[in-house]
Amino acid sequence: MSGLVLKLSPKERVLVNGAVIENGDRRSRLSIMTPDANILRLRDAIHPEEANTPVRRACYSLQLVLSGDSDAGEVERMLLRHIEDLSQVLTDVDSRKQLAIATECVIEGRHYQGLKALRVLLPREERLMAVAR
Repeated sequence: MSGLVLKLSPKERVLVNGAVIENGDRRSRLSIMTPDANILRLRDAIHPEEANTPVRRACYSLQLVLSGDSDAGEVERMLLRHIEDLSQVLTDVDSRKQLAIATECVIEGRHYQGLKALRVLLPREERLMAVAR
Protein backbone atom coordinates (compact mmCIF):
# COMPACT_ATOMS: atom_id res chain seq x y z
CA MET A 1 0.00 0.00 0.00
CA SER A 2 1.48 3.36 -1.00
CA GLY A 3 -0.67 5.71 1.08
CA LEU A 4 -0.87 9.48 0.86
CA VAL A 5 2.36 11.46 0.96
CA LEU A 6 2.23 14.97 2.44
CA LYS A 7 5.12 17.32 1.85
CA LEU A 8 5.06 19.95 4.57
CA SER A 9 6.79 23.31 4.70
CA PRO A 10 8.35 24.51 7.96
CA LYS A 11 5.65 25.31 10.55
CA GLU A 12 2.89 24.17 8.17
CA ARG A 13 -0.21 22.79 9.88
CA VAL A 14 -2.33 19.87 8.84
CA LEU A 15 -5.48 18.39 10.31
CA VAL A 16 -5.35 14.59 10.65
CA ASN A 17 -8.48 12.87 11.97
CA GLY A 18 -9.44 15.98 13.92
CA ALA A 19 -5.99 16.65 15.41
CA VAL A 20 -3.99 19.71 14.30
CA ILE A 21 -0.36 18.76 13.67
CA GLU A 22 2.32 21.39 13.11
CA ASN A 23 5.53 20.62 11.26
CA GLY A 24 8.87 21.58 12.80
CA ASP A 25 11.47 24.01 11.49
CA ARG A 26 12.42 21.95 8.42
CA ARG A 27 10.58 20.70 5.39
CA SER A 28 9.34 17.20 5.91
CA ARG A 29 7.45 14.43 4.29
CA LEU A 30 4.79 12.29 5.96
CA SER A 31 3.33 9.09 4.64
CA ILE A 32 -0.25 8.53 5.76
CA MET A 33 -0.75 4.79 5.56
CA THR A 34 -4.32 4.58 6.86
CA PRO A 35 -6.53 4.69 3.75
CA ASP A 36 -9.55 6.27 5.44
CA ALA A 37 -7.71 8.95 7.42
CA ASN A 38 -9.22 12.43 7.18
CA ILE A 39 -6.52 14.89 6.11
CA LEU A 40 -6.79 18.64 5.51
CA ARG A 41 -3.95 21.07 4.90
CA LEU A 42 -4.90 24.14 6.88
CA ARG A 43 -3.28 26.44 4.31
CA ASP A 44 -5.81 25.09 1.80
CA ALA A 45 -8.80 25.48 4.10
CA ILE A 46 -11.68 27.60 2.84
CA HIS A 47 -13.31 29.78 5.49
CA PRO A 48 -17.14 29.70 5.63
CA GLU A 49 -17.49 33.25 4.30
CA GLU A 50 -15.28 32.34 1.32
CA ALA A 51 -17.59 29.49 0.25
CA ASN A 52 -19.50 31.87 -2.01
CA THR A 53 -19.28 30.18 -5.43
CA PRO A 54 -20.39 26.73 -6.62
CA VAL A 55 -16.91 25.18 -6.71
CA ARG A 56 -15.93 26.78 -3.40
CA ARG A 57 -19.12 25.46 -1.78
CA ALA A 58 -18.37 21.95 -3.03
CA CYS A 59 -14.79 22.21 -1.72
CA TYR A 60 -16.07 23.52 1.60
CA SER A 61 -18.50 20.59 1.91
CA LEU A 62 -15.64 18.12 1.42
CA GLN A 63 -13.52 20.11 3.84
CA LEU A 64 -16.22 19.73 6.51
CA VAL A 65 -16.16 15.96 5.99
CA LEU A 66 -12.36 15.91 6.32
CA SER A 67 -12.45 18.00 9.49
CA GLY A 68 -15.09 15.73 11.02
CA ASP A 69 -17.68 18.53 11.18
CA SER A 70 -20.05 16.81 8.71
CA ASP A 71 -21.09 13.22 8.20
CA ALA A 72 -19.76 11.83 4.91
CA GLY A 73 -22.97 9.94 4.15
CA GLU A 74 -25.09 13.06 4.45
CA VAL A 75 -22.76 15.24 2.38
CA GLU A 76 -21.92 12.81 -0.43
CA ARG A 77 -25.36 12.74 -2.09
CA MET A 78 -25.62 16.54 -2.06
CA LEU A 79 -22.03 16.83 -3.29
CA LEU A 80 -22.65 14.51 -6.23
CA ARG A 81 -25.59 16.74 -7.25
CA HIS A 82 -23.33 19.82 -7.03
CA ILE A 83 -20.70 18.12 -9.17
CA GLU A 84 -23.35 17.19 -11.74
CA ASP A 85 -24.53 20.83 -11.81
CA LEU A 86 -20.94 21.98 -12.28
CA SER A 87 -20.53 19.61 -15.22
CA GLN A 88 -23.35 21.50 -16.98
CA VAL A 89 -21.33 24.73 -16.78
CA LEU A 90 -17.70 23.59 -16.88
CA THR A 91 -17.80 21.79 -20.20
CA ASP A 92 -14.18 21.87 -21.33
CA VAL A 93 -12.29 18.56 -21.41
CA ASP A 94 -9.96 19.34 -18.51
CA SER A 95 -12.78 20.47 -16.22
CA ARG A 96 -14.85 17.41 -17.09
CA LYS A 97 -11.86 15.21 -16.28
CA GLN A 98 -11.46 16.85 -12.85
CA LEU A 99 -15.19 16.54 -12.17
CA ALA A 100 -15.07 12.86 -13.11
CA ILE A 101 -12.15 12.32 -10.75
CA ALA A 102 -13.98 14.19 -7.98
CA THR A 103 -17.12 12.11 -8.55
CA GLU A 104 -15.18 8.86 -8.41
CA CYS A 105 -13.40 9.96 -5.25
CA VAL A 106 -16.62 10.97 -3.49
CA ILE A 107 -18.28 7.66 -4.41
CA GLU A 108 -15.25 5.73 -3.13
CA GLY A 109 -14.97 7.81 0.05
CA ARG A 110 -11.58 9.28 -0.91
CA HIS A 111 -12.49 12.76 0.25
CA TYR A 112 -9.00 14.29 0.28
CA GLN A 113 -8.40 13.28 -3.36
CA GLY A 114 -11.88 14.59 -4.24
CA LEU A 115 -11.04 17.92 -2.67
CA LYS A 116 -7.76 18.03 -4.61
CA ALA A 117 -9.62 17.41 -7.88
CA LEU A 118 -12.15 20.16 -7.18
CA ARG A 119 -9.50 22.67 -6.09
CA VAL A 120 -8.01 22.49 -9.61
CA LEU A 121 -11.26 24.07 -10.82
CA LEU A 122 -11.06 27.13 -8.55
CA PRO A 123 -8.96 29.30 -10.93
CA ARG A 124 -11.20 28.35 -13.87
CA GLU A 125 -14.30 29.26 -11.93
CA GLU A 126 -12.73 32.55 -10.91
CA ARG A 127 -12.00 33.40 -14.56
CA LEU A 128 -15.56 32.52 -15.58
CA MET A 129 -17.00 34.63 -12.77
CA ALA A 130 -14.79 37.57 -13.78
CA VAL A 131 -15.99 37.37 -17.40
CA ALA A 132 -19.63 37.21 -16.28
CA ARG A 133 -19.34 40.46 -14.31
